[in-house]
Amino acid sequence: MQKIYIKNMVCARCIMIIEMMLNRLNINAAHITLGEIVIQDELSLEQTDKLRQELLAVGFEILDDKRSRIIEQIKNAVRDLVHRKNNDLKINLSDYLSQKINLDYAYLTSLFSETEGTTIEKFFIAQKTERVKELLAYDDLSLSEIAFRLNYSSVPHLSSQFKKATGFTPTQYKEMVNKCRKPLDKI
Repeated sequence: MQKIYIKNMVCARCIMIIEMMLNRLNINAAHITLGEIVIQDELSLEQTDKLRQELLAVGFEILDDKRSRIIEQIKNAVRDLVHRKNNDLKINLSDYLSQKINLDYAYLTSLFSETEGTTIEKFFIAQKTERVKELLAYDDLSLSEIAFRLNYSSVPHLSSQFKKATGFTPTQYKEMVNKCRKPLDKI
């Protein structure tokens, strides 16, 4: 078995694209998750190069060094927490990441800040802001329901953090024609 770490996998569609690509290249995957492929058999140099080219063509990248893999694991864990595991948002972020990645949070935060030029907490807030934008665009939930779902202490706290991040209140944002949404891999 061989693990390959992939940059920019942010959603279930990314997994589906990778799965189709591997099938087309006749590469047998034992398991595919956000940011990681487990290949059943070791790839030849030629297969690895072909896979690398195919991935680059659709916006993905093989991560060769350990630090880059850890950064991508942090990003994927935060995205997964915010965009797919609403109920788990009640857990402390540092505990969640330490458990998920199996490394000390002090090391993770230091590495992330050094590499990304921002903190894990700011990245987390940016992800939550994008999730709020998404939920506002759907127009299915009230601001109170969104605040509860994303574990904000109150609607004013959500509104304050949202305005600080976007320059608009959630209500102003909702009324805007152009929603200014960013792709998750660009945050």
